Amino acid sequence: MIKELICIICPMGCHLQIEMDDMKNINLVTGNSCPRGEKYACKELIHPERILTSTVRIEGAIHPMLPVMTDKAVAKDKMFDVMKKLKEVRIKAPVKYEDIIIENVCDTEANIIASRSMDKYEKL
Repeated sequence: MIKELICIICPMGCHLQIEMDDMKNINLVTGNSCPRGEKYACKELIHPERILTSTVRIEGAIHPMLPVMTDKAVAKDKMFDVMKKLKEVRIKAPVKYEDIIIENVCDTEANIIASRSMDKYEKL
């Protein structure tokens, strides 16, 4: 079986062809300009991961939502669990950039961190 991917590691966007056997073992990766493409293809087909970006509700701030992200990649099959958890989160201002909002979210070993600072809103 042949799978095709476009490598996203660098701007080259190499068109990768991955030859797999019936047991889904990778036999050959072609089309990559560098060794990083082969590593990317193997990881993407066996254990795909992504950095998750989203928002959580924040109280007492100038905006009602705070942008957040994982501090490392999370398995794609855990994304819906993490998003469900984020929907429940309510935090209070102030928050500083890279403050940890949730540690080890959904047992992924990734933390949810603030991707911007947000001061407490004070009426004049």
